[in-house]
Amino acid sequence: MSGFSTARQKMVDGQVRPSDVTDIRILDAMMAVPREAFVPASQRALAYLDLDLDVSEGASAKRFLIKPVVTAKMLQAAEIKQGDNVLVVGCATGYAAAIIARLAGQVTATESDSSLAAKAGDVLPGLGLANVTVRVAAAAEGDPANAPYDAIVINGATEIVPDRLYDQLKEGGRLVGVFATTQPPRATIVTRSHGDFGNRALFDAAVPVLPGLERVAAFVF
Repeated sequence: MSGFSTARQKMVDGQVRPSDVTDIRILDAMMAVPREAFVPASQRALAYLDLDLDVSEGASAKRFLIKPVVTAKMLQAAEIKQGDNVLVVGCATGYAAAIIARLAGQVTATESDSSLAAKAGDVLPGLGLANVTVRVAAAAEGDPANAPYDAIVINGATEIVPDRLYDQLKEGGRLVGVFATTQPPRATIVTRSHGDFGNRALFDAAVPVLPGLERVAAFVF
């Protein structure tokens, strides 16, 4: 077993399983996807640590692969099924999209930074994941052309209510992300039912805010 394979096994057994992630499909996907392929070469030794990993490498704004445990717990809450159409918002270099591609039927992954989107577009096909389409788009915009979605995963935190993403959920659809609209930030699931939206806090989580989902500064006169 290679060093990265051993580290991947330790990540799953030491971080993800003890955090009440019991969905075997998610565990298998995290064992199969090489996280080191999605980070700069200088960061690969850190690929499997319990941290938000900076993959910016000169990008216009700081971008991260969020903690493996947060990713896994949100995906478990989203209950992604084999035939689902899923949107990943703020995919960075594509790691979360790669995990989701092993769970869903079709995945659209958006990224506002074109250089990171290009990296994701290079890595994902090389792993045999032909059911992912990467698009350059602002986080708040989503990708209405391929809506409605069974599930939307925000790969980071939002400080605003992402109404345009809500509108891209199909009836019965689920959106998961870390909402930093209040303190402390909490991973939250939003569900669409009869044209209305309900939300439920899942667990406390602090991850970097996605560019484009920041709170608008209030001006004091």
